[in-house]
Amino acid sequence: MVRGGRGPWDKGGGTPEFPDIDIDKIIKKFQEAFRGKLSGAWVVLLLILIIVLFTGAYRVGVDARGVVQRFGKYVRTTEPGLHLKMPLGIEKVTKVKVDRVHTEEFGFRTLRPGVRTEYARRGYLDESLMLTGDLNIAEVQWIIQFRIYDPVKYLFEVRDARTTIRHISETVMRREVGDRSVNEAINKRQEIAQQARIDMQAILDTYDTGIRLVTVELQDVVPPEAVKAAFNEVNQALQEKEKMINQAWEEYNKVIPLASGEAEKTIKSAEGYALDRVNRAKGDANRFIAVWKEYSRAKDATRRRLYLETLQEVLPKLGKKYVIDPEQKGLLPLLHLGREGETK
Repeated sequence: MVRGGRGPWDKGGGTPEFPDIDIDKIIKKFQEAFRGKLSGAWVVLLLILIIVLFTGAYRVGVDARGVVQRFGKYVRTTEPGLHLKMPLGIEKVTKVKVDRVHTEEFGFRTLRPGVRTEYARRGYLDESLMLTGDLNIAEVQWIIQFRIYDPVKYLFEVRDARTTIRHISETVMRREVGDRSVNEAINKRQEIAQQARIDMQAILDTYDTGIRLVTVELQDVVPPEAVKAAFNEVNQALQEKEKMINQAWEEYNKVIPLASGEAEKTIKSAEGYALDRVNRAKGDANRFIAVWKEYSRAKDATRRRLYLETLQEVLPKLGKKYVIDPEQKGLLPLLHLGREGETK
């Protein structure tokens, strides 16, 4: 008997590895060709050989690996191509797609993929409804994509790998959403997805599932329909609040830097004026000290120079000048000086 409960002479012959080959027709043609030429024993041997050939050969696709079991026990893994195994159900081959990216959907299902993909979103609230950290309810829809890197672990270490993946994914996602507020769950989807992927992969490695996650992506995080209107009103109020805060900051950034600049300008101007006055005072003091030192060295010459410099500065500012002999007794004759032209 071949796998599937049918013998090689049953209708619709062929094997799971070669379903297009009709064994019944081959046997009939063989019987017609050699009828009367071979003994019954040779016919039986040839039939057994044909049965062994068609139940012992199998083909593995380029994106798969063949896991061979002998009486239920794992014996080897075969690469893509044509292979032989023990016939008549002694060895069984399970083909595992190791290069294909498998996808699991949560909270929705894809009905018809394409340019305009159609989704079914109703009837999956048991997967998508989650309690957030601030005791609100959110409807979370996400997908995970994974590859099978070890087909032996995938088949034998876990009883039902896909169910296990779904349970792990739901558990981790509920924990991640439950640790955040509803606003964080809505606005930080990428952060939640990244952390969920790390935690899921750690659990899958602990269970030796032979699975490597490719991506975890949150499709949508929204409040339930019953509270969506109230939630939208709250979000609108929060947006108005943020708008007013941003406008206040904009006005603040216009006024405060201008005032700070004016204050800084005044301070720098005062510091410059103070520095100028100090430097001028130091210069005057240094000049006075230098004059005083020279005066100390030559007092008479310095006194005479100062006297002459003073006269040079004062005399140009005076009007008429009269030089009187100290021995002059009467000053009246001097009163007519400069008026001779007037009397004439």
